Parts: sequence; structure tokens; C-alpha cells
Amino acid sequence: MVEPVGYIEDMADIETQIRQVAVRLREEREKTRISQMDLSFLAGLSQNQVNNIETGKRTPNLFTILKICNALHISPSVLFNTVDEERQRARETVINLISKYM
Repeated sequence: MVEPVGYIEDMADIETQIRQVAVRLREEREKTRISQMDLSFLAGLSQNQVNNIETGKRTPNLFTILKICNALHISPSVLFNTVDEERQRARETVINLISKYM
């Protein structure tokens, strides 16, 4: 069976992805220099909800992710691993292996 790019094999990988989304969300919010309170207002969420998402206490549904991304003026894809990042990691791995054996 051919697996799609970015395929997640087990629950541990899924939990890691969820944590990465929370981290990226916080990074994107901080890039725009707005507070959690301001983001919550712009996205129509409570400040507590934004905090819980950023700290990984709650997992946002698709609708909430879209509301947050709209408020931050970013594409939802920014919050998830991209093929470019995977290629970069693969490239670094290959370079490290070549360096190790040369």
C-alpha cells in the first residue's frame, strides 16, 4: 500500500503533531505581536479557549482552527508540517550520514 505524504503511523505521532500545532499557533500569534486576549476577540473565542489550545490542554476542531487562522491572516497549512519541512529534514539526514562516513 502506498502511504500519502505526511502519513502518521501511530497515536504518538498524532499527539506530537497536535503539540506542534499548538506551538506553531503560539509562534504565529507572537509574530503578529497580539495577545491571547486580542486573538480571542478577533477569532470570536474566549481567552481561556485560546490559552488552552496554545498550551495543549484542548485540541481545536477544524472550525476553531479556521477562525484562528482567519484572525491571524494565515493559511491553516502554516500550522501543520509541510512537505518542504519534511524534505529539509530528509536532506539534513542525508548530509549528516554522508559527512559521518566520509
